[in-house]
Amino acid sequence: MTLISPLENIHKKGFFGNYENKSNLIKIKEIKNLAIFQIVQYKHSLIQVNDINFESIKISNEPLKVTNNEEIRILWCGPKNWLLVSKIKNIKDNIYKIFNKNDFAITDLSHSRAIIELDGNYSKEILKKGCPYNFNELKKDICINSVFNGINITIDMVDDNPEKLRLFTLRSFGESLYHSITDASLEFGYEAV
Repeated sequence: MTLISPLENIHKKGFFGNYENKSNLIKIKEIKNLAIFQIVQYKHSLIQVNDINFESIKISNEPLKVTNNEEIRILWCGPKNWLLVSKIKNIKDNIYKIFNKNDFAITDLSHSRAIIELDGNYSKEILKKGCPYNFNELKKDICINSVFNGINITIDMVDDNPEKLRLFTLRSFGESLYHSITDASLEFGYEAV
C-alpha cells in the first residue's frame, strides 16, 4: 500500500511572497511519516504517570509541557491525555508494552494528521494573524490546543532560537490550514522546503 501525505499535491517547493533581498526567511515544510499515538489514562487507573519512563522520557502531568528526546516528543494535551510523536516507525509495540491496556487507551493517529512546520524568527507573528493565543507565553517544549482561522490545531514549540513550531491538524483540514498559513506568511516572505 502506498501512503499519500495530506499535502502531497498542495505543498510546492520554492520562494513565495516578499522574499527578495531577505536572508532570514521563514521555512515552511510538511512533516511526513511520523508515528502519532494518543494516550489517554482511564479515570479508574491508579498508576502515577510521573513514574512512567518511556524510552528515557518521563511522562509529564504538567499542563502544556512537552517531554522529549531526539526521536520522541510527548505532548500534554489535557488532563490524563498525551500525544506521543515519534520518528521511530516500529514504536507501537513499545507503547503497548509500557502503557498497560487496563490503565490506558491508545489510539494510532499517524495517518489522520497533517503536520506543518514553521521555522524562522517570524513564526509566531504568522500564527498571531489567525490564532487567539498570547504567543508571548509560548516557549520551547510547550504545546497548546487552539484554532487558526477556525481550524482546530495543536501547536508544538520545538525550539525558540530560531523559532520552530509544528502545527498538527486533522488530515481533512490540512489543505485549508496550509493555505491559511502560507497566505499569512506572504508578508514576511517564505521558502517552502
